[in-house]
Amino acid sequence: MEVHVISVVDDDASVRAAADNLLSSHGYMVHTFASAEDFLRSARLEDTSFVVADVQMPGISGLDLLTEVRRRGNHTPFIFITAFPDQSVRARALKAGAVGLLEKPFACSTLIDCIEAVLNRK
Repeated sequence: MEVHVISVVDDDASVRAAADNLLSSHGYMVHTFASAEDFLRSARLEDTSFVVADVQMPGISGLDLLTEVRRRGNHTPFIFITAFPDQSVRARALKAGAVGLLEKPFACSTLIDCIEAVLNRK
């Protein structure tokens, strides 16, 4: 059975911890990053199956992270999470290639269902 690697990029430590616990409990290997810069500097980009990223972070935003990952030729699926949803952010995220945008707080099952739907399509 293939083990999927999920990278969580969020500047909020409590969100990273909660996501790590949730995703690990569903059998995923999880790597967490406090910033987009940390993720881009890591060796994890190439083995990541799915990225869960906050939209608004200091430094490089989640949307800019997705743009940079795509510029590098990587097509890993992204889902964004945000505490500040608005239609323009949703539209920009989807146009950039995100598979979705979830508003914090969201049901754990919603995140899992979204990830599994995308990963099971591959």
